[in-house]
Amino acid sequence: MAQTLPKEEAKARFSKIVSDLTKPLSQFGQSFQVWGFVLFTIITLFGYAYFLQLRDGLGVTGMHDYAAWGMYIANFVFFVAAALVGMLITAVLGLIGIKWITPVSRIAEMVAVAFAMMAGLVIVFDMGRPDRLLNVFLYGRLQSPIVWDLTVVMTYTVISLLLLILPMIPDIAIIKKNLPNAPKWQRITWNLLSFGWTGTPEQYKSIHRLVRVLAVLIVPVALAIHTVTSWLFASTLRHGWDSTIFGPYFVTGAFVSGVAAVIIAMYIFRVNYKLENYITDFHFDKIAKLLVLTSLVYFYFNINEFLVPAYKMKQGDDHHILSLFVGEWAGWFWFAQVFGNILPIILLLFKKMRKPTPMFYLAILTVLGAWAKRYIIVVPTQLHPHLPVQNVPEAFHVYYPTGPEIAITIGTIGMAITIITILAKLFPVVSIWETAKEDGVDMDTINE
Repeated sequence: MAQTLPKEEAKARFSKIVSDLTKPLSQFGQSFQVWGFVLFTIITLFGYAYFLQLRDGLGVTGMHDYAAWGMYIANFVFFVAAALVGMLITAVLGLIGIKWITPVSRIAEMVAVAFAMMAGLVIVFDMGRPDRLLNVFLYGRLQSPIVWDLTVVMTYTVISLLLLILPMIPDIAIIKKNLPNAPKWQRITWNLLSFGWTGTPEQYKSIHRLVRVLAVLIVPVALAIHTVTSWLFASTLRHGWDSTIFGPYFVTGAFVSGVAAVIIAMYIFRVNYKLENYITDFHFDKIAKLLVLTSLVYFYFNINEFLVPAYKMKQGDDHHILSLFVGEWAGWFWFAQVFGNILPIILLLFKKMRKPTPMFYLAILTVLGAWAKRYIIVVPTQLHPHLPVQNVPEAFHVYYPTGPEIAITIGTIGMAITIITILAKLFPVVSIWETAKEDGVDMDTINE
């Protein structure tokens, strides 16, 4: 923390921070309206596609008796993965006292909340009878990984929401005071979520204590959410899924996709909200190194995933591995490996690539590679069943997602981005009071 500033200088500095970080909340210019229209269009197309699926059943998708999971479950695994970044940055790095995460942690929590919420909804979209969702909780068996998956997803979402909202309470009180002419919907939300905050030292101590407790709690929950997700696959005997490393393999892959998603959000907010003085090149350099670290661990598990079964080449595994390396799935496989793992490790070793703009484009490729990786985890294995595919329609030999399936998948991504957009228009994406504290502003002096 910086040395405490004199009273007048502290007030001037605090006023500047408040102005810079709250200004985007009151700006709804043409570019924002265009962005809103794009998201509205995506969600409208999603709504129509989902209406068709509800009316006609899952037959409108490309899923069938063999490929019973498709893009929906790939999307589910991707959302669960990216949501873990909140735990990594806010909990793990925060608990060990890493200071550079201050302007990044709220963005990470916004991403975590949006993606965790959509992970739960994707399960519903994948159901042929979503009206029977309640039966999972009423009659679900404890032996079922799906019951545990829904449980940990909901628990993680709730804790992530609390980790997002609690540290924002001081900021909400600040922006409520400084933006009295904001639209009514914003002022109503701020009044509800400020919880009568007055900024006393006791209240700040309570916030610190509660956030620390939640940060400790979210670590096992976050590890459980992706470990249980991996059990949905690894508890079967299918070639490509029958693995003992899927738990840690999924967790490390989740960190890679989550960090890349946060980098994209950091860049967009930095450019559009004019936050160059708060989300600096230093922060991009640090999070780039974090991406390299997580990618290296993930690279180890990727080697382990294929080297051992390739060495043994059991019957069935050979067909699966060859189809990924040189067969019909080779394009997907190598795209996922190169852009989702290898490229970040190599390019981010160079300082010039750890600048905001090149990192933004690299992070987009990494996220696309991460999604492709989930797709080839889910689909190819189902097309290599233990018994030969015979006496079934020719379409059952392959899986091609249909128009409604693609529209629903894109729609879920659009809804996740919409949630982040709404949160970023309601609350500062960088913590006001924590930034002021880091700059040497005594909040007790400000509240006098």
